[in-house]
Amino acid sequence: MPNRATWRAAAAAGAMLAMASAAAVAGDVVLLEAEAFEDTGGWVVDQQFMDQMGSPFLLAHGLGVPVKDAATTARFPAAGACRLYVRTRDWVAPWKAPGTPGRFQVLIGGKACPVTFGTEGAEWHWQDGGTVDVPAGQVRVVLHDLTGFEGRCDAILFAAADFQPPEKGEELAAFRRKALGLPQQPADAGEFDLVVVGGGIAGTCAALAAARLDMKVALVQNRPVLGGNNSSEVRVWLGGGTNLQPYPRVGDVVRELEPRRKGHPGTAEMYEDDRRIALVKAEKNLALFLNYHVNRVEMASPSAAPVGRRSRAAASQRSGGRIRAVIAEHVRTGRRLRLAGRWFADCTGHGCIGYLAGAEHDMTRPGHMGRSNLWSIEDTHQPQAFPRCPWAIDLSERPFPASLGKWFWEAGFDHDPLEKGEHIRDTNFRAMYGAWDCLKNVRKQYPTHRLAWAAYISGPRESRRLLGDVVLTKEDLVSGKDYPDGCVPATWSIDVHVPNGRYSKGFEGDAFISQANYTGYRKPYWVPYRCLYSRNVANLFMAGRDISVTHEALGAVRVMRTTGMMGEVVGMAASVCRTRGVDGRAVYTDHLDDLKELMRRGVGKLPPVSRPGRQAAGQTPVVKDPPWLIAAGPNLARAAKLTVSGTLDERKYPPARVNDGRCDVGDNDARWVSDGKLPAFVAFTWDAPQTMGAARILSGWRQGGGISAPLTAFVLQHHDGIEWQDVTGASVTGNQAFHWHATFPPVKTDRLRLLVTAAPNDRARVWEVELYGPPKPPGDTAPRKEPGR
Repeated sequence: MPNRATWRAAAAAGAMLAMASAAAVAGDVVLLEAEAFEDTGGWVVDQQFMDQMGSPFLLAHGLGVPVKDAATTARFPAAGACRLYVRTRDWVAPWKAPGTPGRFQVLIGGKACPVTFGTEGAEWHWQDGGTVDVPAGQVRVVLHDLTGFEGRCDAILFAAADFQPPEKGEELAAFRRKALGLPQQPADAGEFDLVVVGGGIAGTCAALAAARLDMKVALVQNRPVLGGNNSSEVRVWLGGGTNLQPYPRVGDVVRELEPRRKGHPGTAEMYEDDRRIALVKAEKNLALFLNYHVNRVEMASPSAAPVGRRSRAAASQRSGGRIRAVIAEHVRTGRRLRLAGRWFADCTGHGCIGYLAGAEHDMTRPGHMGRSNLWSIEDTHQPQAFPRCPWAIDLSERPFPASLGKWFWEAGFDHDPLEKGEHIRDTNFRAMYGAWDCLKNVRKQYPTHRLAWAAYISGPRESRRLLGDVVLTKEDLVSGKDYPDGCVPATWSIDVHVPNGRYSKGFEGDAFISQANYTGYRKPYWVPYRCLYSRNVANLFMAGRDISVTHEALGAVRVMRTTGMMGEVVGMAASVCRTRGVDGRAVYTDHLDDLKELMRRGVGKLPPVSRPGRQAAGQTPVVKDPPWLIAAGPNLARAAKLTVSGTLDERKYPPARVNDGRCDVGDNDARWVSDGKLPAFVAFTWDAPQTMGAARILSGWRQGGGISAPLTAFVLQHHDGIEWQDVTGASVTGNQAFHWHATFPPVKTDRLRLLVTAAPNDRARVWEVELYGPPKPPGDTAPRKEPGR
């Protein structure tokens, strides 16, 4: 067995090799960081919780199929016996769930260690692997997943027999740095006019806008892709309206980032991660730092000492301080960089930079909106088995939504959204696996389907909110309070998610199915610029979910087209700061006209949005009557009795809206919205048969000046007394028009229905269905009754 002196003597010789690989030799140990393995195989790097547990880790995210081995090379200074430790945890232990789904092995030189890891401990810890024999020199070390069910490994440690590694906090962080041979001081990455932290839609837009206005910009993102919740890793669709008067060029940069194909959740390539990275890299004034996580700030006043998570309390007492630099750690190598700047933009979604800098902030807990991990299934047309999951949430005798893996599979409402982030994400995993186990093995459904994809990076909705000179409220939105510095149009209803009472019984405090509570307001509402900078950290901007709003107001501004426009405005405001030699507050007090001029000009590279068919007010699309309408007679739908398959909210979206004669597509509250289960139908019944030969359907969702989410696929059907029959010429797929209309060969029936088979988010959204008799031929001058709408 190598003794302490032998290991120390060999440490210097191994240090250079260690820096180039995942291994490091320091004193009595050889440390292998799992995230730095030369080949991660089928394991994925998970950095979401490194502020809480101290490091990124590898995750065996195989959806029940063991993933490919991860492997690296370790160099041992001497042969002999040493103690093996693996930093891991049993991820279902917090629930005292039976079974240990995250099991894996460690292989050294092709030989498996006798201990199976991931089988004990609810918290991250060094699991003792016992004594192992190692040869001198280079040895291949392998992580071998046994289940495909979210096993996780942070690090592997070989040490002298009497060595005990530290477990947590600064002691563990210092041990890592020493063992890996990392320098005490971060490397200098340069000085910038604007440092943007967070590469979601908001941060990417801020960085692009500022760079195009001749600022030297750094964009720091702790993942390998840009887009945040709209990346291939999370796959949440973009929401909100852009390019609205009086600033029709605000939103141009968002359009550049918009995926050209739509899907929910869709496939990875639909999110165009590479195109977005190329777009950013093409900007000569913009430096991109992917895979770097900012976890320290350096304040210029009153102390220049770096501020990390543990020393943040002192920072919170500072008022009027300035950020001088941020320290960013590479999520795989641990290498740290110092990025100095004149201004900073917190686009992290969690308010991480403001928190570290002592910015005043707020957080709703409990009762905040949760995190979702979307997932999808696919039909392989071959029998597909799935193992039982006794450690998952048991849903065998409980209801859960038939729509699988959608946004409302959401957890974390009553947990600290940051400190309990891994717990929240793992709740989503347990719900997903429990539902699929129930469907496959208990209900015997989906025999040829398999889990196709699931996000392991959570899509969070709410955490910290940094406070500015204005804190926007729900009352501001509902009352239409006008601010002179309105700069970003909010067009999304106040959409606040809460646990769904139908599914939360028995899961109080750990609910995982949500519902959306909506409140309307007159749209667009212009969010004031004063929500986009910190009230007490002079050179800090924010854009995204962490701006200065209340919990309720966040429900209207958190969608990504809206947050992207915040980023554009922040980039413009930072440019005014540089030109005028001021900070964010003075842009409002002294130079608001400068900002408004930039907003009128915009910084996008696409042609201006052309919006034909607008009313003079420039806000709502015009519903133009089809040419045949003047000869079609009365609207027969008005006299029909109505039944529907199911309604999202009977009070807010009553079925009677479908044939009330009101065609106001500017009012989202004038629609019927289905319950999210497809196919959905609207059936019309008359006391006597009617002859019909034409129809029009107004469907979708008004967002700002446009309408999205029309019915995608549908058919009109008539009942022949025995069964439903498709109406010839009234079957539609791939529809993108909110105003669909057609004539068709006449049918005579006392029952007709609209059957919807595809719609965005599986919800049919319908303002109006109008049904008419066959239009009269040209030259027939018989008088016509005005259609009753």
